[in-house]
Amino acid sequence: MKLKDVRIIVLAASLVLLSACAVGPDYVRPSVEAPAAFKEIDGWKPAQPLDQEIRGKWWEMFNDPLLKNLEEQVDISNQNLAQAEAQYRQARALVQSARAGYFPVVTGNASETRSRSTLNSVNAAPGGVNTTRTLSLDATWEADVWGRVRRTVEANVASAQASAADLEAARLSANAELAQDYFQLRALDAQQRLLNDTVANYEKSMQLTQNQYQAGVAAKADVVQADTQLKTTQAQAIDIGVQRAQLEHAIALLIGKPPSNFSIAPSPLSLVTVPPPIPVDVPSTLLERRPDIAGAERRMAAANAQIGVAKSAYFPSLTLSAAGDYQSTNMAQWLTAPSRFWSIGPALAETLFDGGLRRAQTEQARAAYDATVAVYRQTVLTGFQEVEDNIAALRILEQEAQVQDQAVKSAQLSVRLITNQYKAGIVSYLSVIVVQAVALNDEQTAVNILNRRLAASVLLIKALGGGWDASDLSTRDAGAGSDRNGKQLN
Repeated sequence: MKLKDVRIIVLAASLVLLSACAVGPDYVRPSVEAPAAFKEIDGWKPAQPLDQEIRGKWWEMFNDPLLKNLEEQVDISNQNLAQAEAQYRQARALVQSARAGYFPVVTGNASETRSRSTLNSVNAAPGGVNTTRTLSLDATWEADVWGRVRRTVEANVASAQASAADLEAARLSANAELAQDYFQLRALDAQQRLLNDTVANYEKSMQLTQNQYQAGVAAKADVVQADTQLKTTQAQAIDIGVQRAQLEHAIALLIGKPPSNFSIAPSPLSLVTVPPPIPVDVPSTLLERRPDIAGAERRMAAANAQIGVAKSAYFPSLTLSAAGDYQSTNMAQWLTAPSRFWSIGPALAETLFDGGLRRAQTEQARAAYDATVAVYRQTVLTGFQEVEDNIAALRILEQEAQVQDQAVKSAQLSVRLITNQYKAGIVSYLSVIVVQAVALNDEQTAVNILNRRLAASVLLIKALGGGWDASDLSTRDAGAGSDRNGKQLN
């Protein structure tokens, strides 16, 4: 074997060994403080056993066919999700763009140039016209000696996975908002029915008072008070329509339909409705179950890789280039061996002075990474808070609902007793108005508590991640895949 061949082999082996390393820190997920258990879960019984997990279509736990139908339209028509999905595809395209740096750039060129020489030219007949034809093929490849391309691919893969998590977070948010709006609309339907029933009862009381007045038993003031109470309640019943219409419009927006083409028939919530039991695992599972936490963690990985990209600028770049050309002034001899020429060779380039630019860029990358770490830890803390908040809400509201149900029964009994006493002339009509107002307020409060319990159950499901799992990022994201050496990039 010739010495020249040995040198080429040694050089190639050296390049392979050098390309196996990458400057910059390897990513390690920063630690976060996760409690052993949720504090607010004491006194509240989640779903048992825990194998009753939250599934992807978690809204089916509420056993409402219309809600199920509306939720399934979110994926199809919601424009915020369409935007997030487009951003995800954009991030995946950036991964492929970065991976292109692994390969050489090959360009081809064909040209024909006609020129007229000067009268004093020594290379051609004076005043003659020359035609030069050129066909060239050039290849340039920058060896990824210091891992700049690998770190860029690593950063873009992590960013694509963060974008995928953002898409899931947007989907979960839209589904949760739709469920909240839907249950609030049904609660308004229950309020509407309650007010309509109350108006009917007040009309009977009004008629009773007028009869009492005509018989000389009741005063004119009693009639006026009964009429005032009736008209006030009628106004409240009408006012319900404003908020209900707005909620209907909000639901239409979430499923991507014009409000003018969408409506939901009234169907009041039943006061015997009970929120479904929600399975709650240990707090540490939030790190894998919440898409916003996963997105924040992937952004840390991307920022960490950018430190390596910045540090690679300190080292020289090695570029290998090769060119092969055919050039001739004679068409018949253009693509022949005598018209051929070629060139090949490496080029080593290093920045000798940049006024502190590379150092500043490295410090900027480190600061950006530190910021993503803070965002990640804050997102985790926020996740813990949201779970604690909604567990506490469900536990306390359940206790409040039990007491409120007793209050409603007592108020309804008071209305019957006081009304009978008024008919017997024992009490004034003011007593009737007072107990009727208390009964209406208690019944409205009971409906509001039920709505808050359903909303808290939806928010708890959302806080727990809605059945999503971070492992989906590596299995579903074709943009993650593996690098050219087969190493998994996730």
